[in-house]
Amino acid sequence: MPAMQGLRNAGLPFMKMHGLGNDFVIVDARAQSVEISPALARGIGHRQFGVGFDQLAVIDNGSADAHLVFYNADGSTSAACGNATRCIARFLMEETGKTELTLSTERGTLYARDAGDGQTSVNMGQPQLEWHEVPLSEEVDTLELPIEGAPTATGMGNPHCTFFVENAEAIPLEEFGARYEYHPLYPERTNVQVAQVIGPDHIRMRVWERGVGITLASGSSSCATAVAAARLGLTGRMVQIDLDGGTIWIDWREDGVWMTGPTCHVFSGTLTPEFLESLG
Repeated sequence: MPAMQGLRNAGLPFMKMHGLGNDFVIVDARAQSVEISPALARGIGHRQFGVGFDQLAVIDNGSADAHLVFYNADGSTSAACGNATRCIARFLMEETGKTELTLSTERGTLYARDAGDGQTSVNMGQPQLEWHEVPLSEEVDTLELPIEGAPTATGMGNPHCTFFVENAEAIPLEEFGARYEYHPLYPERTNVQVAQVIGPDHIRMRVWERGVGITLASGSSSCATAVAAARLGLTGRMVQIDLDGGTIWIDWREDGVWMTGPTCHVFSGTLTPEFLESLG
Protein backbone atom coordinates (compact mmCIF):
# COMPACT_ATOMS: atom_id res chain seq x y z
CA MET A 1 0.00 0.00 0.00
CA PRO A 2 1.46 3.43 -0.89
CA ALA A 3 2.73 5.35 2.13
CA MET A 4 0.27 8.25 1.99
CA GLN A 5 -2.70 5.99 1.26
CA GLY A 6 -1.83 4.01 4.37
CA LEU A 7 -1.70 7.21 6.43
CA ARG A 8 -5.05 8.34 5.09
CA ASN A 9 -6.56 5.05 6.21
CA ALA A 10 -4.95 4.90 9.66
CA GLY A 11 -4.01 8.50 10.49
CA LEU A 12 -0.60 10.00 11.26
CA PRO A 13 0.79 9.90 14.83
CA PHE A 14 2.75 12.95 15.98
CA MET A 15 4.18 14.66 19.05
CA LYS A 16 3.86 18.31 20.00
CA MET A 17 7.01 19.63 21.65
CA HIS A 18 8.56 23.00 22.37
CA GLY A 19 11.83 24.56 23.41
CA LEU A 20 11.22 27.90 25.14
CA GLY A 21 7.90 28.30 23.33
CA ASN A 22 9.47 27.58 19.93
CA ASP A 23 6.94 24.87 19.09
CA PHE A 24 7.16 21.84 16.84
CA VAL A 25 5.17 18.98 15.43
CA ILE A 26 7.42 15.91 15.44
CA VAL A 27 6.65 12.94 13.18
CA ASP A 28 8.48 9.67 13.85
CA ALA A 29 9.00 7.99 10.47
CA ARG A 30 11.48 5.34 11.60
CA ALA A 31 8.91 2.53 11.51
CA GLN A 32 6.56 3.86 8.84
CA SER A 33 7.47 5.77 5.68
CA VAL A 34 6.01 9.29 5.66
CA GLU A 35 6.06 11.66 2.70
CA ILE A 36 5.75 15.32 3.72
CA SER A 37 4.56 17.48 0.85
CA PRO A 38 4.51 21.29 1.10
CA ALA A 39 0.70 21.13 1.26
CA LEU A 40 0.79 18.63 4.13
CA ALA A 41 3.33 20.74 6.04
CA ARG A 42 1.23 23.89 5.55
CA GLY A 43 -1.93 22.07 6.57
CA ILE A 44 -0.47 20.68 9.78
CA GLY A 45 1.13 24.05 10.52
CA HIS A 46 -2.10 26.06 10.32
CA ARG A 47 -3.01 27.06 13.86
CA GLN A 48 -6.76 27.09 13.19
CA PHE A 49 -7.29 24.32 10.63
CA GLY A 50 -4.39 22.08 11.68
CA VAL A 51 -2.19 21.66 14.75
CA GLY A 52 0.10 24.65 14.45
CA PHE A 53 3.87 24.83 14.70
CA ASP A 54 6.91 26.99 14.11
CA GLN A 55 8.62 24.01 12.44
CA LEU A 56 7.73 20.45 11.53
CA ALA A 57 10.44 17.85 12.10
CA VAL A 58 10.60 14.29 10.81
CA ILE A 59 12.67 11.62 12.58
CA ASP A 60 13.98 9.02 10.14
CA ASN A 61 16.53 6.22 10.10
CA GLY A 62 20.09 6.95 9.08
CA SER A 63 23.70 6.10 9.75
CA ALA A 64 23.57 8.12 12.99
CA ASP A 65 21.17 7.57 15.92
CA ALA A 66 18.56 9.27 13.73
CA HIS A 67 18.23 11.50 10.66
CA LEU A 68 16.23 14.74 10.98
CA VAL A 69 14.41 16.75 8.30
CA PHE A 70 12.83 20.16 9.00
CA TYR A 71 9.96 22.09 7.40
CA ASN A 72 8.77 25.66 7.96
CA ALA A 73 5.13 26.60 8.42
CA ASP A 74 4.93 27.82 4.81
CA GLY A 75 5.91 24.34 3.56
CA SER A 76 9.52 25.21 2.71
CA THR A 77 12.41 23.18 4.11
CA SER A 78 15.23 24.22 6.44
CA ALA A 79 18.59 22.53 6.86
CA ALA A 80 18.74 23.32 10.56
CA CYS A 81 16.47 23.90 13.54
CA GLY A 82 18.30 24.06 16.85
CA ASN A 83 15.43 23.89 19.32
CA ALA A 84 13.68 21.10 17.40
CA THR A 85 16.97 19.17 17.42
CA ARG A 86 17.18 19.60 21.19
CA CYS A 87 13.57 18.44 21.62
CA ILE A 88 14.12 15.35 19.50
CA ALA A 89 17.40 14.61 21.25
CA ARG A 90 15.62 14.67 24.61
CA PHE A 91 12.91 12.34 23.28
CA LEU A 92 15.48 9.89 21.90
CA MET A 93 17.54 9.98 25.09
CA GLU A 94 14.48 9.09 27.15
CA GLU A 95 13.57 6.37 24.64
CA THR A 96 17.03 4.75 24.53
CA GLY A 97 18.56 5.64 27.89
CA LYS A 98 21.55 7.20 26.13
CA THR A 99 23.08 10.44 27.39
CA GLU A 100 24.86 11.27 24.12
CA LEU A 101 23.54 11.08 20.55
CA THR A 102 24.68 11.65 16.99
CA LEU A 103 22.05 13.14 14.67
CA SER A 104 22.37 13.64 10.92
CA THR A 105 20.76 16.64 9.19
CA GLU A 106 21.14 18.54 5.94
CA ARG A 107 23.29 20.92 8.00
CA GLY A 108 25.63 18.01 8.79
CA THR A 109 26.19 15.69 11.74
CA LEU A 110 25.13 17.21 15.06
CA TYR A 111 26.02 15.97 18.53
CA ALA A 112 23.66 16.10 21.50
CA ARG A 113 24.12 15.36 25.17
CA ASP A 114 22.20 15.40 28.43
CA ALA A 115 23.33 18.52 30.30
CA GLY A 116 21.60 17.54 33.55
CA ASP A 117 18.68 19.13 35.41
CA GLY A 118 16.42 18.47 32.42
CA GLN A 119 18.61 20.55 30.12
CA THR A 120 19.68 19.32 26.67
CA SER A 121 22.74 20.50 24.74
CA VAL A 122 23.30 20.31 20.98
CA ASN A 123 26.42 21.23 19.03
CA MET A 124 25.15 23.13 15.97
CA GLY A 125 28.56 22.99 14.26
CA GLN A 126 30.83 25.81 13.23
CA PRO A 127 29.19 29.01 11.98
CA GLN A 128 29.45 29.90 8.30
CA LEU A 129 31.09 33.31 8.11
CA GLU A 130 31.98 33.74 4.43
CA TRP A 131 29.47 35.54 2.21
CA HIS A 132 28.95 32.58 -0.13
CA GLU A 133 28.40 30.19 2.80
CA VAL A 134 25.58 32.18 4.45
CA PRO A 135 24.67 32.52 1.52
CA LEU A 136 24.56 36.12 0.31
CA SER A 137 23.95 37.25 -3.26
CA GLU A 138 27.23 39.16 -3.58
CA GLU A 139 30.61 39.43 -1.92
CA VAL A 140 30.34 41.79 1.05
CA ASP A 141 31.73 41.98 4.59
CA THR A 142 29.49 39.67 6.64
CA LEU A 143 30.41 41.47 9.85
CA GLU A 144 28.75 44.72 8.77
CA LEU A 145 26.35 44.38 5.86
CA PRO A 146 25.63 47.37 3.59
CA ILE A 147 22.15 47.62 5.08
CA GLU A 148 20.85 50.39 7.34
CA GLY A 149 21.83 49.41 10.87
CA ALA A 150 24.91 47.47 9.66
CA PRO A 151 23.60 44.02 10.66
CA THR A 152 25.82 40.93 10.76
CA ALA A 153 25.28 37.91 8.50
CA THR A 154 25.85 34.39 9.83
CA GLY A 155 25.10 30.95 8.46
CA MET A 156 24.10 28.17 10.86
CA GLY A 157 22.88 25.80 8.16
CA ASN A 158 20.31 28.52 7.50
CA PRO A 159 20.87 32.25 6.90
CA HIS A 160 20.69 34.90 9.63
CA CYS A 161 20.71 38.69 9.78
CA THR A 162 21.38 40.13 13.25
CA PHE A 163 20.71 43.76 14.14
CA PHE A 164 22.19 45.06 17.41
CA VAL A 165 19.90 47.73 18.83
CA GLU A 166 19.62 49.86 21.96
CA ASN A 167 16.19 48.51 22.90
CA ALA A 168 14.96 45.23 21.44
CA GLU A 169 11.47 45.79 22.84
CA ALA A 170 11.06 49.03 20.89
CA ILE A 171 11.49 47.44 17.44
CA PRO A 172 8.19 46.79 15.56
CA LEU A 173 9.31 43.25 14.79
CA GLU A 174 6.37 42.20 12.63
CA GLU A 175 7.06 44.94 10.10
CA PHE A 176 10.84 44.91 10.59
CA GLY A 177 11.26 41.15 10.20
CA ALA A 178 9.00 40.88 7.18
CA ARG A 179 10.95 43.64 5.44
CA TYR A 180 14.41 42.13 5.89
CA GLU A 181 13.48 38.46 5.41
CA TYR A 182 13.26 39.18 1.67
CA HIS A 183 16.25 41.54 1.38
CA PRO A 184 18.01 41.16 -2.02
CA LEU A 185 21.29 40.29 -0.29
CA TYR A 186 19.69 37.03 0.90
CA PRO A 187 18.74 34.87 -2.10
CA GLU A 188 17.27 32.17 0.17
CA ARG A 189 15.56 34.72 2.46
CA THR A 190 16.79 35.08 6.03
CA ASN A 191 15.94 34.80 9.71
CA VAL A 192 16.06 38.21 11.37
CA GLN A 193 17.12 38.96 14.93
CA VAL A 194 17.07 42.17 16.94
CA ALA A 195 19.50 41.91 19.83
CA GLN A 196 20.25 44.16 22.78
CA VAL A 197 23.53 43.62 24.65
CA ILE A 198 22.83 43.68 28.40
CA GLY A 199 26.38 42.80 29.47
CA PRO A 200 29.54 40.99 28.36
CA ASP A 201 27.80 37.60 28.74
CA HIS A 202 24.12 38.57 28.46
CA ILE A 203 21.88 39.40 25.45
CA ARG A 204 18.17 40.13 25.04
CA MET A 205 16.94 38.96 21.64
CA ARG A 206 13.73 38.80 19.62
CA VAL A 207 13.27 36.67 16.52
CA TRP A 208 11.59 36.71 13.12
CA GLU A 209 11.94 33.32 11.41
CA ARG A 210 11.80 33.03 7.63
CA GLY A 211 8.74 31.20 6.45
CA VAL A 212 7.16 31.49 9.91
CA GLY A 213 7.12 35.01 11.35
CA ILE A 214 7.62 36.07 14.97
CA THR A 215 8.54 33.16 17.23
CA LEU A 216 9.09 33.01 20.99
CA ALA A 217 12.55 31.50 20.52
CA SER A 218 14.93 30.12 17.92
CA GLY A 219 17.97 27.97 18.58
CA SER A 220 19.85 28.66 15.36
CA SER A 221 19.05 32.39 15.69
CA SER A 222 20.45 32.32 19.23
CA CYS A 223 23.64 30.70 17.94
CA ALA A 224 23.95 33.23 15.10
CA THR A 225 23.42 36.17 17.45
CA ALA A 226 26.00 34.89 19.94
CA VAL A 227 28.53 34.41 17.14
CA ALA A 228 27.83 37.88 15.73
CA ALA A 229 28.17 39.52 19.16
CA ALA A 230 31.48 37.76 19.80
CA ARG A 231 32.85 38.68 16.35
CA LEU A 232 31.97 42.33 16.97
CA GLY A 233 33.60 42.28 20.41
CA LEU A 234 30.30 43.04 22.15
CA THR A 235 30.39 39.90 24.30
CA GLY A 236 32.52 36.89 25.03
CA ARG A 237 31.92 33.53 23.35
CA MET A 238 29.72 32.20 26.15
CA VAL A 239 26.44 34.09 26.62
CA GLN A 240 23.02 33.89 28.17
CA ILE A 241 20.31 34.88 25.71
CA ASP A 242 16.88 35.93 26.99
CA LEU A 243 14.15 35.28 24.42
CA ASP A 244 10.43 35.94 24.57
CA GLY A 245 9.91 32.30 25.58
CA GLY A 246 12.74 31.92 28.10
CA THR A 247 16.50 31.67 28.41
CA ILE A 248 19.05 29.68 26.44
CA TRP A 249 22.81 29.43 26.86
CA ILE A 250 25.22 29.55 23.90
CA ASP A 251 28.89 28.59 24.00
CA TRP A 252 30.99 29.06 20.84
CA ARG A 253 33.79 26.55 21.31
CA GLU A 254 36.56 25.23 19.09
CA ASP A 255 34.38 22.26 18.09
CA GLY A 256 31.28 24.31 17.26
CA VAL A 257 28.46 26.36 18.74
CA TRP A 258 26.82 24.58 21.67
CA MET A 259 23.32 25.53 22.80
CA THR A 260 21.79 24.41 26.08
CA GLY A 261 18.26 24.81 27.38
CA PRO A 262 15.02 23.12 28.45
CA THR A 263 12.55 21.20 26.30
CA CYS A 264 8.98 20.02 26.81
CA HIS A 265 6.92 17.17 25.33
CA VAL A 266 3.44 18.71 25.49
CA PHE A 267 1.25 15.93 24.09
CA SER A 268 1.03 13.14 21.53
CA GLY A 269 -1.83 12.69 19.07
CA THR A 270 -2.92 11.37 15.70
CA LEU A 271 -3.89 13.35 12.62
CA THR A 272 -7.13 11.81 11.42
CA PRO A 273 -7.69 10.26 8.00
CA GLU A 274 -10.36 12.93 7.44
CA PHE A 275 -7.85 15.73 8.02
CA LEU A 276 -5.19 14.14 5.80
CA GLU A 277 -7.73 13.55 3.02
CA SER A 278 -8.80 17.21 3.16
CA LEU A 279 -5.29 18.24 2.13
CA GLY A 280 -5.57 16.42 -1.20
